[in-house]
Amino acid sequence: MNILVIGSGGREHSICWAIKKSPQLDKLYCIPGNAGISDLATCIPEKDLTNENIIKVCKEFKIDLVVIGPEAYLVNGLSDILIAENIRVFGPNKDASILESSKSFTKNLCSKYGIPTAKYETFSNKNYAYEYLEKQNVPIVIKADGLASGKGVIIANSKPEAFKAVDEIFSGKFGESGKIIVIEEYLEGTEASFFAISDGNNVIPFTTAEDYKRVFEKNKGPNTGGMGAYSPAPIVSKELEKKIISKIIIPTLNALKRKKNAYNGFLYVGLMIKNNEPFLIEYNIRMGDPECQVILPRLKTDIVKIFIDTIKNKLTNTKIKWKKQKSMTIVLCSKGYPGKYKKNSRISNLNQINYSKNDYIYHAGTKLFNQEIRTNGGRVLNITSVGDSFSKIRKKIIKIIKKINWKDGFYRKDIGWKVINKK
Repeated sequence: MNILVIGSGGREHSICWAIKKSPQLDKLYCIPGNAGISDLATCIPEKDLTNENIIKVCKEFKIDLVVIGPEAYLVNGLSDILIAENIRVFGPNKDASILESSKSFTKNLCSKYGIPTAKYETFSNKNYAYEYLEKQNVPIVIKADGLASGKGVIIANSKPEAFKAVDEIFSGKFGESGKIIVIEEYLEGTEASFFAISDGNNVIPFTTAEDYKRVFEKNKGPNTGGMGAYSPAPIVSKELEKKIISKIIIPTLNALKRKKNAYNGFLYVGLMIKNNEPFLIEYNIRMGDPECQVILPRLKTDIVKIFIDTIKNKLTNTKIKWKKQKSMTIVLCSKGYPGKYKKNSRISNLNQINYSKNDYIYHAGTKLFNQEIRTNGGRVLNITSVGDSFSKIRKKIIKIIKKINWKDGFYRKDIGWKVINKK
């Protein structure tokens, strides 16, 4: 089977790594890929990544299955076009992708079907948003309605900070994604990421993780695409899993089916857990990044089989097995991220690092230039490890980062602090 992965981040590197182990694989391709992915797959550096050009690539390389990583391709209807061309694809169609592309749609769906979530209001007018904020308590959460690469959520701890966030979003900070904003109450509790897979008729749990969005230690600074993660999330018990599926996921998927938008693919459920009750923070229509990088090293089942069973609506026949071990990843970023940062910085020690079979370095913002690994983004490398203790795993990862010794990089040293300190 010839398989094409769409994307260039750490998530896609970990997906390629998992696919590479499948006995069903003949040839693996990736558009556009990165320096790390090029060791596993044939990277096709297509500059004009339109749906039409991706179809041309699929036909040229006789692709049997396409796996879409980033949400933007799903939102712009790539799955629909691939299906129309009789090319198998793992990932929801454009209509179902609205769960992530419009936060206001999802919040309204929650309200209509009684899905537990934070109280909220939506606004397309800045002055009305100001008036609403005047009457609210802080902290409060301000969200751009559309896609914003994980940076469109601001937790405002003061009224001036909240007004500033509203002003920045309406002033075009996130482009078209900020034409509508959602203002919602700040929920106290423990965050967790729950992953499920749906084939349009059936849904099965995948696993759990917890990620760290804030750029600085002690969860300070602006939101990022993710500074690290660990899996599994201990807070999600079997009892809580049943609540998440029955109270949140199934009502959502049934609502989509009523609109004839059956959901097929990974479903990322961002949660706040309070008093052992789940509240929906957000949906993502794909695997998380960097959560994917801690989940897939724990997966024992052939991921290609999972993809095919999902596409064929046969998830009821799928038994997913996991390693009993824990995993963690720490993201090594370019200095200045998520603000301005320089590109094309050379990472010279990477190929000299010796690490065990339980350690992985997933590339994100990298490229090959004159046989050298250079930076090409804000989040550059995901250093991941698997073991029996989160504390020991983190120490091992930090040792690897120190050996890499990249002077233009920085990272959070406290990933997993909640679960480590609790113990």
